[in-house]
Amino acid sequence: MNDLGPVAWPPAPMRTERLVLREPEARDRAAFIELLASPEVHTYLGGPRPRAELERELPEVPERWPGSFVVDLDGAMIGHILLRRATEHHRPAAVGKADLGYLFLPRAWGFGYAAEACVAALGWLEGVLPGEPVVLATQTANAGSMRLAAKLGFTEVERFRAWDADQWLGLRSAGSLSD
Repeated sequence: MNDLGPVAWPPAPMRTERLVLREPEARDRAAFIELLASPEVHTYLGGPRPRAELERELPEVPERWPGSFVVDLDGAMIGHILLRRATEHHRPAAVGKADLGYLFLPRAWGFGYAAEACVAALGWLEGVLPGEPVVLATQTANAGSMRLAAKLGFTEVERFRAWDADQWLGLRSAGSLSD
């Protein structure tokens, strides 16, 4: 993965109806550790990382680069959205395109926060890189992620096997958000 290229960073915080998307800050480190060490969050991502390892290795301000957004609810991090260029990927159809990734703390699941935040992040991307196609890969067993991909306007490009699981690759063309 690589950065998105010539985009001004960081953007002003983006506000949705309930959320703020902003660049990561030092105050988010504990939430990043919780997110990366969560067995629930990493059910479809190869498992969590050990908390002690994260405590040692995570910098003071984790995940700080263009396209990395903290999802903030009422002043606290509940998730992370990442848009990065897929310079290397398991699937040739994804190479060179922006890749959308997202992780949310389990306590934030089921409220529509992921959809709301992803819509805002994709809107930002469309504003800074008009017409940029975006890919999203997820395990087919991850029903929630599959529903979110459809809601965000991703359409299936292919299915494949990686990391001992069936995977789904979707593509979203600019302006393809569905209601």
